[in-house]
Amino acid sequence: MIKNSINIIRKTLISPIHTFLKDSRAVGIVLIVCTIISMVLANTGAHEDYIGFWNTLFDPAGGHHYQYGSLHLPNSWLLWINDGMMVLFFFLVGMEIKRELTVGELSSVRKSILPVLAAIGGMLFPALIFVLFNKNTAYAHGWGIPMATDIAFSLGILSLLGRRVPVALKIFLMALAIIDDLGAILTIAIFYTPHLDVKYLLIGGGVLLIPLLLNFLKVQRLIFYYIPGIVLWYCLFNSGVHATIAGVLLAFCIPQERIAGLVHSLHDPVNFIIMPVFALANTAILLPIDISAALHNNISYGIIAGLILGKPLGIFTLSFAAVKLKLASLPSKSGWLQLAGVGLIAGIGFTMSIFISSLAYQEREMQIIAIMSVIVASLAAGIAGFIFLRLIKPVGTVLAKQP
Repeated sequence: MIKNSINIIRKTLISPIHTFLKDSRAVGIVLIVCTIISMVLANTGAHEDYIGFWNTLFDPAGGHHYQYGSLHLPNSWLLWINDGMMVLFFFLVGMEIKRELTVGELSSVRKSILPVLAAIGGMLFPALIFVLFNKNTAYAHGWGIPMATDIAFSLGILSLLGRRVPVALKIFLMALAIIDDLGAILTIAIFYTPHLDVKYLLIGGGVLLIPLLLNFLKVQRLIFYYIPGIVLWYCLFNSGVHATIAGVLLAFCIPQERIAGLVHSLHDPVNFIIMPVFALANTAILLPIDISAALHNNISYGIIAGLILGKPLGIFTLSFAAVKLKLASLPSKSGWLQLAGVGLIAGIGFTMSIFISSLAYQEREMQIIAIMSVIVASLAAGIAGFIFLRLIKPVGTVLAKQP
């Protein structure tokens, strides 16, 4: 009887959930649902309690840090999520970047040149467009916001198109998004570090030598990497360099043989726990009474135009130049229209763009405008890219009809 009941539960509840979680669209769906839930809660009668839960400082006089004994730690749940939990997200991204650079699509110049150049164009053009709108204004520091492409959402949209999008084009977008993430990480480390505490930075540099040495000695026990990794996070958090960079630095120290297993084990916790919590916390924003007026300013123009126009223009322009100069070739079974469609979908910024929004501006009002603009632009880019790729004929279909 009990065994039958367990089987029924497994078939009716656990199996559908398991199937959903393995679906490549699941991450995007969960993030969309969490964003909607968060924005609804933040704009109903309980908005003060909901927004206050994430943003209220543990120590009102402590600013970014609060003191726990002799330790200086993040001072709110929002800061714990962005400075603490997101380290695991960056750790996962860092391992994926290392894997692609060593054995994947970016492991040779021939393989990597097209997505590398496309990613560079996809970062430079949005940043330049933002600067055009915000040059010599108080908003200019937000140029990094429209540079990012969200891997989960963009690949989720492509998966909805099924066989209309060739596998090579999906790999191209994934490689582009991974390089894009690396660019965003470097941007955060270099340009969004407001102050530096040299003492903590030097200690952190010394601690980083430990996992580097362990890797050189081919030590496989991961606990020996995690302990200095935690100390490295603490040092970077107190140094002024954004603490999440610790996740990337540690990822590059992990032995290549252990990366596949770690990526597999972290995939679900990061994508279905950490990322939804990140979305809930960072979209807990009280919308202005006049939303249209809030979106009619230089911040919004720069972000929306950067993601919707700058991304596809940058990706297409540098890809076109690379192919015409015979530095690279188009992904197999793909044409220029397909590449343009992928460029549109790459305008989905979301996670990284929202993350950089919280770093670029200290004023909450500016952060809210930036986050709203990212959501609007990402939604528009995703819909436009999906419709565009849905309407054009796959290259293979066209070739098949030729005599």
